[in-house]
Amino acid sequence: MVDLTRYKVPVFLVLANLFWAGNYVFGRFVVAEMTPVQMTFVRWALALLLLFPLAQWLEKPDWRRVWRAWKQLLLLSLLGILGYNILLYEALRHTTSLNAALVNAINPAVIALFAFWLLKERLTALNLLGLAISLLGVLLVLTRGQLLALFQIDYNAGDLLMLLAITVWTFYTLIGRRVQGIPPIAGTAVSATLGLIVLLPFFLSSDFSFTLSTEAKLGLAYIALFPSVCSFVFWNSAIRVVGASRAGIFLNLLTVFTALLSLLVGESISLPQILGGTLVITGVYLTNRKPQARIETKDTTRAARV
Repeated sequence: MVDLTRYKVPVFLVLANLFWAGNYVFGRFVVAEMTPVQMTFVRWALALLLLFPLAQWLEKPDWRRVWRAWKQLLLLSLLGILGYNILLYEALRHTTSLNAALVNAINPAVIALFAFWLLKERLTALNLLGLAISLLGVLLVLTRGQLLALFQIDYNAGDLLMLLAITVWTFYTLIGRRVQGIPPIAGTAVSATLGLIVLLPFFLSSDFSFTLSTEAKLGLAYIALFPSVCSFVFWNSAIRVVGASRAGIFLNLLTVFTALLSLLVGESISLPQILGGTLVITGVYLTNRKPQARIETKDTTRAARV
């Protein structure tokens, strides 16, 4: 009998990254009509309508045990559900979808660096070379190819916000690795619930208007369904078969898909972006080349990524 799982895993990983790429591209259109706080709140409020039923169906968790970890899940929510997403959507107000994705692509290398610094995890010479190459790639993107004007150029506020966003996500990932025994979908559902409770006063005072354009409504529906739910379920289903290390290689597709989708919606791609993106992806691969230097991100830390 043919093992269908062998063929499903690559499809699941490709689709997960394709849907996450859409968050960058379509999110840029939605933030034209909503603030990042409004967008984050509505996105996860809609996603919860599916996350709780999916968690019960696929994981059948012990909900009392999940809720007992509310302190850890609240911290993860403040960093991943709220912090990362609000910074991402604010960045998309000022920069292109592709630039945001290119800066975000260095995140695995940054996680490895912080793990080396804070957790004393090992980095080899090859890993350090990868970090340097990734940094060079990001600098190419940030300076629009003008490396010699590194300290003179007027940097795009959106690109700098993305640097802050990946720093927040780095701490989210490192802290999330310590959360043990919580099913990923159930943990995400509870984290999102806690995040919405924190965000509710800010949302209510934000003058949210329900009279959105058709494009904004469709964009919100896409972001709530595909990046927030489908990508997460596909990703974690695949990880259970091949592990986080092998699955992590597919994350490089996020930048590629963002570039392709950006072209489809009329954004241009410059030579510095192409060169910078190539260097970032190459550097990230080298940074995570050795098992002892690779950060094995637990399923519970991937929920709110994009």
